[in-house]
Amino acid sequence: MPGEEPEGRENPLAKLRDKLSDELAHKRLTKAQLATRSGLGRTTVQEAFRADGAVPSAETVAALARALGVPEAELLDLRRRAAAHRNGSVPGHGEGPGRPIGQWDPHDLEVHPSGSATAASSVRALSGYVRRAHDQVLNEAVSEVMEDRSRMLVLVGSSSTGKTRACWEAVQPLAAEGWLLWHPYDPTRAEAALADLDRVAPHTVVWFNEAQHYLGDPQTGERISAALHTLLTDSSRGPVLILGTIWPEYEAQYTAIPRPGKPDPHSRTRELLAGRTVTVPDTFDKDALGTAVILAQDGDRLLADALTRAGAHGRVAQDLAGAPELLRRYKHGAPAVRALLEAAMDARRLGTGLHLPQAFLTDAAADYLTDDDWDRLTNDWAEAAYADLARPVHGKQVPLGRTNPRPARRPPIGPTPTSAATRSTGPMFRLADYLEQHGRTARRLLCPPASFWHAAHTHLALPGDLNNLAEAAKDMGRSQWAHHLCLRAAGAGHTGATIKVAWAREDAGDPVGADSLFWQAANAGDPRGIKFLGQKLEMAGDREGAEPLYRQAADAGDPDAMRGLARLREHVGDLEGAEALYRRAADAGDPNSLSNLMMMRERAGDREGAEAIAREATDAGDTLCFEILAEMRDEAGDWESAEAIAREAANGGDVFPLLQLWRARLDGGDLEGAESAFQQAAEANGGPAPAHLARIREEAGDREGSEAIALKAADAGDFYILRDLERMRGEAGDQEELDALYRHAADAGHLRPLHGSSGRWQHGLDPDGSPSPPWSAE
Repeated sequence: MPGEEPEGRENPLAKLRDKLSDELAHKRLTKAQLATRSGLGRTTVQEAFRADGAVPSAETVAALARALGVPEAELLDLRRRAAAHRNGSVPGHGEGPGRPIGQWDPHDLEVHPSGSATAASSVRALSGYVRRAHDQVLNEAVSEVMEDRSRMLVLVGSSSTGKTRACWEAVQPLAAEGWLLWHPYDPTRAEAALADLDRVAPHTVVWFNEAQHYLGDPQTGERISAALHTLLTDSSRGPVLILGTIWPEYEAQYTAIPRPGKPDPHSRTRELLAGRTVTVPDTFDKDALGTAVILAQDGDRLLADALTRAGAHGRVAQDLAGAPELLRRYKHGAPAVRALLEAAMDARRLGTGLHLPQAFLTDAAADYLTDDDWDRLTNDWAEAAYADLARPVHGKQVPLGRTNPRPARRPPIGPTPTSAATRSTGPMFRLADYLEQHGRTARRLLCPPASFWHAAHTHLALPGDLNNLAEAAKDMGRSQWAHHLCLRAAGAGHTGATIKVAWAREDAGDPVGADSLFWQAANAGDPRGIKFLGQKLEMAGDREGAEPLYRQAADAGDPDAMRGLARLREHVGDLEGAEALYRRAADAGDPNSLSNLMMMRERAGDREGAEAIAREATDAGDTLCFEILAEMRDEAGDWESAEAIAREAANGGDVFPLLQLWRARLDGGDLEGAESAFQQAAEANGGPAPAHLARIREEAGDREGSEAIALKAADAGDFYILRDLERMRGEAGDQEELDALYRHAADAGHLRPLHGSSGRWQHGLDPDGSPSPPWSAE
């Protein structure tokens, strides 16, 4: 029958069980007595002898050998051969993805070589391995999977710190047990993983190197996380070991709890990673350096060479991986080489994919060159620069190398728009990971020149790349490029860009064209298109026409549309039905539903119920409700209650509602009330608030000082201080200083929150083009 072991002495598992049975009879023991002698459970012993059972663990076999008084090595060897035999013969293993670990070359799994191939051998070298604290965590995970418990670990660390090498070293004991290893990457990592995760068989290592390419994929990342959770928790599919590596900035992005009112695109990934990450330090500590020195003294020339450069600062793994040489090649490269690298760095940090078209990079590089450098270029400058960038660093990596991305050969996951663009043609290049990470840090506040945006508009074809660059252009104040890139993204089939263009048509007085684009987005699988059509009708007073559109969008999975249905129920006086819908929307992940429910109760006169909802939302991490409630009561003239609500929020650690009261009363001329709110906020916050300090400096004429405080606060997420300065300069009629504020905010990446930076926010629209309610916090 399928799945059964073949009979006969050729089967190593049958030989192992025959040996155990013979020794048990020779010692004249029962299995119950053997369980007592070995310290194992009776069920474990019974399973070890059962003909159709699983291969017993190494620990079980060793304990039985000791109890029976036979050599452990003989039985453990039989057990290893049995595990390898079963993995190669059982249909569940043969049909699953992957191949035996021993058949993998570590470099094919993206382990960085430590040295060049020699003339005598084409094999790329690896240095001796230095174990550190994270290796112990990996070893414990491997021990657990060898005891039939599935585990997952993701190593978090900067580029070239030894994460992938650590994973490779950790799985070597599993190679001796006959485990498989599956590295999904064709045609793309995310597509390959999603296609075959449900086929992963027991005794398989799932290899997710650079996990951001799987978990961070905007279309499939959350589905992959859900499938991994199922694989880990389904005991019938284990044991499996899932290993991944990721950079700290991606781990922080995926595990961050979104601010109130913001979307939560990584909820499943955040749950999956909780308790399953281990940090890999950037440097070798004293003990690790000592071990490396011993290995070097014993003849490891690669480590000895690395220690001559990295022994002082401890960045041995990076040195072995070639990071310093990559950085040197960038910093000291010819102007054309630097221009191509900086164009690639900017492209990656602003949201393009891994593979960059050569035509894009060549055209983008023009304005990265000075006039003098440009005049000195020869006709073959690009060819020479690409050849220089293709030279390996110590035979391991290249700064910017030619790559051959595989075309997708599977049907698309969802509907494909008829206007969808094909992939860029011509040679493609990939930037070295270490230089990409360097660019994300060193160029964080820089805006690319005009040639970059022109090249992106001319040569890039992938919808996601175009949309991401449109967003980046808007954030950097390049409004015209943002508009044209958005049009290109929409034409290529990006539904989010299509919706933005639709709202632009609406603003321009073309409602028919806007509706057509909303329907286009909806037909391409984006329920927001239908939702926004419903919102348009609701805003025009046609609530009856809006309801079926909201319902259709809600059925397609848009929780915001469910909140729209709740508003319609509230309007006709069905408060019970509205509350049920608000609750369903909140459970589905809509961040504004509880605040809407709270306001409904407040408007209905249920003040205690409104306060209870505010506390419920705060307990769930949404502190916006207290702010809204305090503002509503303040506007209604109930100043005492407004302050009481704001103080309650402050007692819970959120002084923002008190600061809002301060600003509102200050703007309304109520200086006494403003002072009262500010004093309470200062007391709760342990001192004067940054907003107060910024305002004092602004009024004293210290524009630079006030901006420095405001921009620092904006970095921490508080954009209201910037808006205070904007309002003050606008009221003073100081257009020159107001323009300076916009420039400085743009340079720091905070232009979008300022009202004057775009007329769009003045028309009551959120950045995604949706109607912004009057109570919106931004």
